Amino acid sequence: MMEEIKVEKVDKRKARPADGELSFGRTFTDHMFTMEYDENKGWHDPKVVPYQPLELDPAAACCHYGQTTFEGLKAYRSNNGALLFRPEKNAERFNNTNRRMCIPEMDPEFFVQAIKEAVRVDQDWIPAKEGTSLYIRPFILANEVYLGLKPSSHYKFVIIMSPVAAYYPQGIKPTRIYVETEYVRAVRGGTGSAKTGGNYAGSLKAQSSAADKGYDEVLWLDGVEREYVEEVGAMNVFFKIDGKIVTPELGGSVLPGITRDSVITMLEDWDYDVEVRKISIEDIAQAYKDGRLEEAFGTGTAAIISPIGELNYNGLKMEINDFETGEVASKLYKTLTGIQTGKVDDPYNWTEEIPLD
Repeated sequence: MMEEIKVEKVDKRKARPADGELSFGRTFTDHMFTMEYDENKGWHDPKVVPYQPLELDPAAACCHYGQTTFEGLKAYRSNNGALLFRPEKNAERFNNTNRRMCIPEMDPEFFVQAIKEAVRVDQDWIPAKEGTSLYIRPFILANEVYLGLKPSSHYKFVIIMSPVAAYYPQGIKPTRIYVETEYVRAVRGGTGSAKTGGNYAGSLKAQSSAADKGYDEVLWLDGVEREYVEEVGAMNVFFKIDGKIVTPELGGSVLPGITRDSVITMLEDWDYDVEVRKISIEDIAQAYKDGRLEEAFGTGTAAIISPIGELNYNGLKMEINDFETGEVASKLYKTLTGIQTGKVDDPYNWTEEIPLD
């Protein structure tokens, strides 16, 4: 049985930015959740405390060996309180990552309970303007003071939260994507299916290079043959070819996105033929040349749906759907955001309500 969550509130709340002044990940709420782990006591001392810097010894294991995990989800303002979208899937993926990174697992129900308590304490920070939300970042870092390559015996679990603006304040817009052929994001057997910081640090070089060329993100190919499509930026990716929806199989090197899983379910319910399989970049290029590449889009927590207007593969610039958001991407975005905010019926029981004062 997990301990009761203690709450220590700030003496004076910060001024919350107006909904129209929000950006992404720059402003943080008054409080954060913390919990400790040591090998003798397990997870213990859960509490909500004032937002504050973390104290780390210079020899803390996370600083030297990258033993960290994190998650990302959102709370949406609703008529009766706040809504979370499939938080149990975040708990499941969090533990999958923890296992891969040799970090102790956490009780999934308590993971969700901790998020709910943190949101309740800082409920005034949930923005109400359409498209806005409270971004929630749970993470674990290894903080044993020891310079040696082994799993840590001490960890800290933290949840911080940030009110964020709509990802597309002017409506969803197609992006320009550069197909990366030099650098790779992950390989099978590595940590590509885990949400750990090193994966993202390792992607920065390619993304920076793509930005210098005028592109928004990179399309990652597999790390062995450098042939098969895996992810786009930090998102899963989908293509509509000849009326069919194709998305790469997970295969151990692709992150199992919660939005990805939701999109597949919805598309199948809408009677689309969905193929989850290996797909080569040459197949994509040939489909474009033949006029069969109808749409492409990324899926993820931040953007929900991100339409792709152009792919550049070795100088072949593939303009997709006249650089317009496609019918499938548009319908998915409207339906998913509607479910997440309680404005559209939720036939899947994906949302979980947090009653607020």
